Amino acid sequence: MVSRKAAKQIGRLPVAVRKSLITLMREIETSGPARGNWPNYGLLRKARHHCHLKKGRPSYVAIWEVVNKAIKVVEVIYAGTHERAPY
Repeated sequence: MVSRKAAKQIGRLPVAVRKSLITLMREIETSGPARGNWPNYGLLRKARHHCHLKKGRPSYVAIWEVVNKAIKVVEVIYAGTHERAPY
């Protein structure tokens, strides 16, 4: 699931970063929200995770949140540059 705000942000991402985000979302669907195999992955809060989609300048990050653990709903809430990320 992608929030409305994140959907707009995804449309503005470079193609390579967008492809990385799609790959990340597929991995989250199949293997769960904890993605330790992605660069700079971290647990921000109890149910909020983040990782880098592209290193360098500018670096791009994705932030996702577990909305409902019982039925396994995860929502991407941010996809964009590291400078504007809502940590």
